[in-house]
Amino acid sequence: MLFKTHLLTLLLVCVTACTSSSNPNNGRYSQHKDSAPNAIKEGIKFDDAEPMYEPYALANLRSYSVLGKHYTPLKTGKGYSATGGASWYGQKFHGHLTSNGETYDMYAMTAAHKTLPLPSYVKVTNLKNAREAIVRVNDRGPFHDNRIIDLSYAAAMKLGMLSTGTTEVKLEVIHIDEAGTQTVGNGISVPPAPLKNDSEANDKVRIASAPTVPSLSATTEVASASTALPQTAIVLPPDNAQQDPVFIQIAALTNNQRIHKIGNALASLYQVPFVAPLEEGLYRLRLGPFDSDQQANGILEQLRNTGYGDAYKFHPMN
Repeated sequence: MLFKTHLLTLLLVCVTACTSSSNPNNGRYSQHKDSAPNAIKEGIKFDDAEPMYEPYALANLRSYSVLGKHYTPLKTGKGYSATGGASWYGQKFHGHLTSNGETYDMYAMTAAHKTLPLPSYVKVTNLKNAREAIVRVNDRGPFHDNRIIDLSYAAAMKLGMLSTGTTEVKLEVIHIDEAGTQTVGNGISVPPAPLKNDSEANDKVRIASAPTVPSLSATTEVASASTALPQTAIVLPPDNAQQDPVFIQIAALTNNQRIHKIGNALASLYQVPFVAPLEEGLYRLRLGPFDSDQQANGILEQLRNTGYGDAYKFHPMN
């Protein structure tokens, strides 16, 4: 009889647990309604999320349904810009898993969006007070028709919207591709920021440092050529020869991988080849050759306006 009593008690506990876990208000979340933390955490950092290239989680690109509505995530966030209502979520969800499989931290600069691919980086501007924050979208929501983003507690605090609960915002996705090219909202693509946070390479970096290219003397030129060809094979260029090729010197690094990453991005953006010769222990990134000074000048101006202020034109034979 005692054994049957214990068995019945065990079954009741199991049924109660299963019932609780199926109710999101009683099981997964200990709070019925969301709220701010009971005490503000000391040392909250309001540093913006730092945009970087992250491949999208394929599982989170699948269509899904919530509260009887169907949602189809975007294949890319590039070019996305929107305005609408923003809300925030806090204590109730703190420590639980997000849609991206990460742990929600209400003190981090994160957010939820219904259709942006996960993860995405978004610049959020509070249209009521012009405050800005950059957040990393790693969750789904808010599932309200009049809201387009749900912000973490810290992001809402930075934007000055905690007291009102909601506000009108502008969203601009900061999209960075694998080569490092960045697009903000529906703006034009710009090259990767030069050497930002590249601490491993920065200790030995010289940006656009002028290379030393010794000009060959007539004696050296003849001696070098005669080792492979008879002296009669040396041909001097005519007086009306085409001008020396023009390059744009971008940077000089010890990190060859970083040089090629920036070079590939710039070459793709400006449709100009690049070279990266190793000289005096540094890989020197140069765009070109250009057909004319005029073509080089146009791209040089664009480079200087997008963070490469020390870039300059370079004639290898000078």
